[in-house]
Amino acid sequence: MKQSLEGVSRRDVLRYAGILGAATAITGGLGACGDSGGDKGGESSGPAGKTIEATLAFTLSSGFDPMSASSAVATAVNQHVFEALIDLDPITRKPYLALAASQPTVSADGLTWTVALREGAKFSDGSPVTADDVAWSFQRAMDPANKALMAGFITFVDKVTAKDQRTAEFSLKHPFSLFPQRIAVIKIVPKAKTGDAAASKAFDTAPIGSGPFTVQSANATAGVVMGVNANYNGPRPAKVEKITLRTSPDGTARLNDLRGGSSQAIEAVPYLDVKSVGTDRKVEEKQAFNHLFLMFNCAAAPFSDKRVRQALHYAIDADKVVKTALQGYGTAASSYLDAGNAAYQKAATAYNYDPDKAKSLLAAAGASNLSFELNTTDTAFVKDSAPVLIDAWKAIGVNATLNTKPSSAIYGSVVPGANFRVLAASGDPTVFGPDVDLLLRWFYLNQTWTKDRYRWAPDVAKQCAQLIESAAKASGSEQAALWKQALDLIADEAPLYPVFHVKTVTAYDPAKLKDFQGASTTGLYFLGASRA
Repeated sequence: MKQSLEGVSRRDVLRYAGILGAATAITGGLGACGDSGGDKGGESSGPAGKTIEATLAFTLSSGFDPMSASSAVATAVNQHVFEALIDLDPITRKPYLALAASQPTVSADGLTWTVALREGAKFSDGSPVTADDVAWSFQRAMDPANKALMAGFITFVDKVTAKDQRTAEFSLKHPFSLFPQRIAVIKIVPKAKTGDAAASKAFDTAPIGSGPFTVQSANATAGVVMGVNANYNGPRPAKVEKITLRTSPDGTARLNDLRGGSSQAIEAVPYLDVKSVGTDRKVEEKQAFNHLFLMFNCAAAPFSDKRVRQALHYAIDADKVVKTALQGYGTAASSYLDAGNAAYQKAATAYNYDPDKAKSLLAAAGASNLSFELNTTDTAFVKDSAPVLIDAWKAIGVNATLNTKPSSAIYGSVVPGANFRVLAASGDPTVFGPDVDLLLRWFYLNQTWTKDRYRWAPDVAKQCAQLIESAAKASGSEQAALWKQALDLIADEAPLYPVFHVKTVTAYDPAKLKDFQGASTTGLYFLGASRA
């Protein structure tokens, strides 16, 4: 599955919510969704007939139900269609009031949070958004039977209740200082439309939200068309009547859309083509968390010895890989976090290029004449980087052969197999939020990764989990110190660890788009944007 969350495989999506068939169902078309008002316009729709057209780099490979939507296209669309109580700006990543009328208030013991809803908020079908809908949206995500992708991000929530029509109350298992921004992961859905499995299945292909736009049509390969939610009364009204999102994994095709004028913006400009986009187009590059990581089968010798894992990192000149495979549009990793993260802390173990140290570590581990198969996903920058990695290892006497497959095959059959040893792939959970707790939980407190994929030694995995959970209950400098311990442990152990963090490159036509910026995550976002 080529998407923003490389590690969410086709098998995972099935397990989480049974939504794999959604893309096929969507292909059949979904007409007008939920009496959205479509092109009716209204005060929020801006000049009549104005449409933003853009081309995304991935195809629609999941449904839209926000409790488990995982594809890059669906998560980008959902930012326009749904609202959380507090949302994260897709560009700045800073929280802002969405469905919440004011900042959440917390009890003295930190265990009860209260949130008031925006007055007059409605879903696109005209029904009011109530506190019952809020409680239900969290309840269904927390229900183990739903296997919701978002459940792992709200483990601190005990229960959510409606105090009245416009007030929701959250009871926590323990104080959680990141509560106001973390609740952004749960988009509010109408209980009346998602009350059972059959309703949820229909909702997955015909979503109804309270955001400024609605899904008018969607196709697994052609893309998505969004119209205006005429019932929206929130802080970010639509300024165009329609947004057409084409989808194409082909970089040349995306460039042709921009140059030919059929799209005003494209994401993932091919690194080789950045300088040739044209003087009349604007190119934005932003440091991203998205990275190329090495993942090892830590239960299989010799990779069960962390010195072997460390050696393969020390053997890599990450700056050379970035220059060769990414034309310089990336940054060598100095932590699990990218340097652009507000909570970035450099790890105690820094894998600076040191082939002599790599050889020494291999010798100490008794791993002479090491040979293995390097599995990779078919993401462009991963494929381009693989030969450089193999050459670096060859220089220290390690022989690696290459096996590149789509991520669905990698995570569906290769990684679970008994012969799996090493993987190079990418991943970016920052589409859900950039805070350290969320990012740590994605790869290091998720048994799909720790137990089923890289098979981390249980005692070390437990130690890391305890640090993450302890940090979740702390705040301020104490929390930052615990995160540092977790980051240092992960860097030293390197069961799954980045070689470099990429930069996202977005291009657009400033003569045709106003108030638009590229994002540091996958996807294109047009909240507040209009046609120039």
